[in-house]
Amino acid sequence: MDPEGAPAAKGLQVLEAPEQRRPRAPWFERHVQPCVAELLGSALFIFIGCASVVESAEGAGRLAPALAHGLALALNIAVLGAISGGHFNPAVSLGAWLVGGLSLPMLLPYWVSQLCGGVIGAALAKATTAGERFANASGGAFSTIGSDGQVPAALGAEVVLSALLVLTVCMGALNERTRTPLAPFCIGFAVTAGILAGGAVSGACMNPARAFGPALVANHWDYHWVYWVGPMLGGLIVGALIRLLLGDQKTRLLLR
Repeated sequence: MDPEGAPAAKGLQVLEAPEQRRPRAPWFERHVQPCVAELLGSALFIFIGCASVVESAEGAGRLAPALAHGLALALNIAVLGAISGGHFNPAVSLGAWLVGGLSLPMLLPYWVSQLCGGVIGAALAKATTAGERFANASGGAFSTIGSDGQVPAALGAEVVLSALLVLTVCMGALNERTRTPLAPFCIGFAVTAGILAGGAVSGACMNPARAFGPALVANHWDYHWVYWVGPMLGGLIVGALIRLLLGDQKTRLLLR
């Protein structure tokens, strides 16, 4: 009892109480579920992308494939992003790892899941589209580059367009100061804008998994390396830019 006769409030030391930690997610949810989500999301995205190219009417231009790719990516990120981050793209996973949004042990499993998803998506497109159209469109594989002289412009376009996409992902979904709940649709818009702007130059792949799946299924490998080097360089550039200049205080390595 205190001098006033009231009971003393013993044990209510709120400020000194140990911090309550959230229980760690089970191993399955930390390691297996994200890879399954990347596999499924990549398969669905690349199926929609390949099918939109194969079934696009002649003379329709790039609008239908651009919208199909952008909307499919936005929807997949919206429904699967909480599980895996919604990358569905090795270049995006590279950028996410560089800015601290993905752990190094998960980088290779993500890449494998995305590439396998790309093959599944391209195979589904082959199974569900008309055989003649599939062959004429090279299965949705990238066939824009027709000669060595086009390679510099195509490679440059892939670097720039991929950098735009990875920048949108990292700043819209990962960077603490700039992330937004509209990130899935911003990312989808980035893909749509990239295809509309660069489709005639390089095909606007921006995604090695999107290139690899239909290339394997349709056996079309012409200038395939461009669609790996360009997006990966774009991811590296954005990762360095955010780490050095654009990231929030927790992300920046310099000038904290």
